[in-house]
Amino acid sequence: MSKITFYESKASEQTGLKELIAKTGELTGYEIIYTEDKLNDKTVKLAKEAEIISIFINSNLSKELIDQIPNLKLIVTRSTGFDHIDCGYAKEKGIKVANMPAYGSRTVAEFTFALILALSRKVLRASHEVKSGRSFNTGELMGFDLQGKTIGIVGTGRIGLNVAELAKAFRMNVIAYDLFKNEEQAKKIGFDYVPLDELLSRSDIVTLHVPNNKETRHLINKDNIVKFKKGALLINTARGEVCETEALLLGLEKKILSGVALDVLEGERDLKEESQFFEEKDMIISDAEKIKTLLEDHILRDRPEVIITPHIAFFTAEAQKEIITTSVANLVAFIKGEAKNLISLPQILA
Repeated sequence: MSKITFYESKASEQTGLKELIAKTGELTGYEIIYTEDKLNDKTVKLAKEAEIISIFINSNLSKELIDQIPNLKLIVTRSTGFDHIDCGYAKEKGIKVANMPAYGSRTVAEFTFALILALSRKVLRASHEVKSGRSFNTGELMGFDLQGKTIGIVGTGRIGLNVAELAKAFRMNVIAYDLFKNEEQAKKIGFDYVPLDELLSRSDIVTLHVPNNKETRHLINKDNIVKFKKGALLINTARGEVCETEALLLGLEKKILSGVALDVLEGERDLKEESQFFEEKDMIISDAEKIKTLLEDHILRDRPEVIITPHIAFFTAEAQKEIITTSVANLVAFIKGEAKNLISLPQILA
């Protein structure tokens, strides 16, 4: 019997997947295995005979792991991003890769504004002051209005455009940067495209909504962090690698940035598996850059003007339902010979 293995599927997601798969009736010829564990050297045995696997962002699907799944024909990632998969090698082996082309775009945009408001009104600090029993003194808790402020949106895909619409509801001035401009939506929503350096220098708040690829890795870096408007806020709900961690620390130390909110971190997977990371001595020797980033993440995490959340911008009941629906649709379409939402060669090379 053919097999499908779902990795990183929590109990609530497993319930939804099982119900929808049963409803479609298209996967009756498959043995389906579910596990909450991520795919790694220890758990790959659950997919030894699988033709299809489904993973999430914490499973780093390398060439070595792909080689350990000899029958693999399809990888379904339950995410829009696919930088955790060696898509080039999968293509070489004739393995298809499907993703979620769009889900939770409004969800992530709303969370972006949750982070903006938490910083602009010092919500976490205020709550801590009261809960710790220190005082109800409001002297150091003065925030600022969003109305009239300029927000710079880096990346105007579905999420970025939703952020622009929400910003307009707050009566903010909106500017944007993107290599691929959507002039129609810019006119409709009411914002202008500007060069990145201009966006950084003019924006009171900069928010990032781009994928992680060779063009966007360290898009925010030590060279351009000094170009930010003094006192600006920086929000990242995209991918951690878009921001150079050292640059964020530099911006905070020099008081160029007054606050940073991150739902993603550079070196996020290593931080989540920190104890394992330090046990793998060969990894320590060969990945000095990862160790540097990990230590910088610790420093960043301890700073009072920084908010860090555990990659939950997408995580709502509505978005999870959409992920489940699209994942099953990707599986069924592939089995029927009508594969959909496949990663294309230009995307892999990006």
